Amino acid sequence: MSAEFWLSDEQWGAIEPLLPRNQPGPEREDDRRIISGIVHVLKVGCRWQDCPSVYGPSTTIYNRFRRWAMRGI
Repeated sequence: MSAEFWLSDEQWGAIEPLLPRNQPGPEREDDRRIISGIVHVLKVGCRWQDCPSVYGPSTTIYNRFRRWAMRGI
C-alpha cells in the first residue's frame, strides 16, 4: 500500500529512547508499528478506525496516541 508511512531507522532511533518502558498489562503491540499508524492518521487525516490494519488495531493506535499525548510524550 503506497499510503503507508513507516519510520526510518534514523527516525526510530531518535524516538525509541523517549518511550515509556515496563508498562503493565498484556503483551504490547510493536511501538514502531503503532507510531507509524499514528503518523498515518495525522498525515492523511483519516479517522482512527480507518487506519490500515497493517499498523495494528485502530483502538490500540488511538489509545496509545491518547495516553502518550496526555503524558506529554
